[in-house]
Amino acid sequence: DEWVAEAEKRGLDVEKSCPVIFDRYLDKASINMFEKMNVMNAKELKARNEIKWDTYTKKIQIESRILGDLALNQILPVATKYQSSLVDNVMKVASVFPAEKAKKLNAYNLSLIEQIADHTASINEKVEKMIDERKKANKIDSERERAIAYHDHVAPMIEEVRRHIDKLELIVDDQMWILPKYRELLFLR
Repeated sequence: DEWVAEAEKRGLDVEKSCPVIFDRYLDKASINMFEKMNVMNAKELKARNEIKWDTYTKKIQIESRILGDLALNQILPVATKYQSSLVDNVMKVASVFPAEKAKKLNAYNLSLIEQIADHTASINEKVEKMIDERKKANKIDSERERAIAYHDHVAPMIEEVRRHIDKLELIVDDQMWILPKYRELLFLR
């Protein structure tokens, strides 16, 4: 944030939206420079931007579709399976020990069960919202406006889903988690 403030003081562009940044290619100064150097004319720059916006949209679209599929078909089933094993353990502990002792012994597992429930519910909700945002964006005719919609509404959902998956990765048993965990990517077992 400090650099953004400093960049603004220096008169530098601090736009964070990739699709909006592509507009700089269509600034009068940019068009003049490209034309002066006989690289591209204004019509070619506009066509190139259409391609950039379409490419940006497709990358976010593919990423969100893959994430949604992974979340719903890989992550949630594993998380709920682990949650079920915790519930089973809690019930068995409760059947063996007196109520007060069982409550104390089950506290940690009950906390994990609740965390898993919260994260899986959030993932499901965010994936549905991401799909809805994608559907809305896909109805937009303008390549630029569609790319902006993907940036502003779909990409943030990717980050939200990812945040909850990252939390589940820390909770779910390593033996059950079917994808490589971050630490496994950094250090081979």
